[in-house]
Amino acid sequence: MRIDKLLANMGYGSRKDVKLLLKQGAVQVDGQPVKDAKRHVKPETEVVTVFGEAVDYKPFVYLMMNKPEGVVSATEDQVETTVLELIDPSYAHYELFPVGRLDKDTTGLLLLTNDGAFNHALMSPRKHVDKVYVAEIDGEMTVDDVRRFAEGVELEDGYTTKPARLEVISRNGRRSMIRLTLSEGKYHQVKRMVAAVGKHVERLERIQIGTLELDPTLERGAYRELTQEEYDALLA
Repeated sequence: MRIDKLLANMGYGSRKDVKLLLKQGAVQVDGQPVKDAKRHVKPETEVVTVFGEAVDYKPFVYLMMNKPEGVVSATEDQVETTVLELIDPSYAHYELFPVGRLDKDTTGLLLLTNDGAFNHALMSPRKHVDKVYVAEIDGEMTVDDVRRFAEGVELEDGYTTKPARLEVISRNGRRSMIRLTLSEGKYHQVKRMVAAVGKHVERLERIQIGTLELDPTLERGAYRELTQEEYDALLA
């Protein structure tokens, strides 16, 4: 990779800014000053420093966010606040995007990355990666609902969902709390499945994707990078 592209990608300014750093002699590769912006480097094996500080090169970033209500899972929107607007500007050069999506009023676990292969591995319908939700329901979810979800529910457009695991956590005749595990991600799927059995989702939160559970220490809108162990387990 060209040295000017590497440093620009790692947040050291525009190509013009980086060329000025090179001209000033601020950049070294393996201890040797570099002033040629076209110089190619191997950041995985060569040590690049700027003013003596090592450049921590990471081609990909993987963030876990506890998505709050009222923001959309998009890279940009002319009207709504996006999840990317909650991310510190220091990540801007990575050009992150959401892995899948959560509705504007849905909260919980959302992944963001710049790794297309990672996104495909988790979101491709062929992969059947489970997503787990908890929801507050207006109406009483019954044993018959559990059976229907396990068999697959026919939605209003005629599509029959793949079998899903519905667990009724609590109910009082008017309201229910449920835990729902899906292996697919159709548009508004949880809400449409619940509507198909005559009830309504009042509140919805995703708490798990595959092996990855939402970090309980993350407040709404907060995020952190995945650990290596979490990343490995997700793709195992």
